[in-house]
Amino acid sequence: MNDSTQQRAKRPRTALAGPYGHPFHPSLIPIPIGAWIASLVFDLAAFITGETTVFERGALWLIGIGIIGALAAAVFGFLDFSQLERGTKAHRTGLIHMSLNLAVTALFVAGFLVRLGIGYDRVSIAGFIISLVALALLSASGYLGGELAYRYGVRVADEQTQQREGFEQGGRLRS
Repeated sequence: MNDSTQQRAKRPRTALAGPYGHPFHPSLIPIPIGAWIASLVFDLAAFITGETTVFERGALWLIGIGIIGALAAAVFGFLDFSQLERGTKAHRTGLIHMSLNLAVTALFVAGFLVRLGIGYDRVSIAGFIISLVALALLSASGYLGGELAYRYGVRVADEQTQQREGFEQGGRLRS
């Protein structure tokens, strides 16, 4: 990978992706991750307490919120992915990361529909298993997202900018 290829991967193609050094995609991913993990906690609470109506309804809502958040994050993630040059490790990693995330979202959509069909008066074992599988895939995808940002520096400010702005003594915070 030459310097221009790496620099292009750091810069947004459009302002919609977020300004240089501040991509929107990483800001949005806590929404689906948090909602989906919380839905698993609600499932466990339904198992433990027997209060299925409350906790299963909550899990369903959380999964729905996660799906919407994942779709929003996917739009901005795709904008970042579109900057990666084909044939590079970063592009292959991004493609796997994106594919896993789409599979996770599809699994949660399937789980949402399964849960919706069963109602709230009992815990959906199938929905719970789908959530576990989806969260395992999400963990693998998260690892790859970390590779993209921390190893390959995708949409991360270059070292000159980091050192100049972040590590000088007496620097002021920019707004």
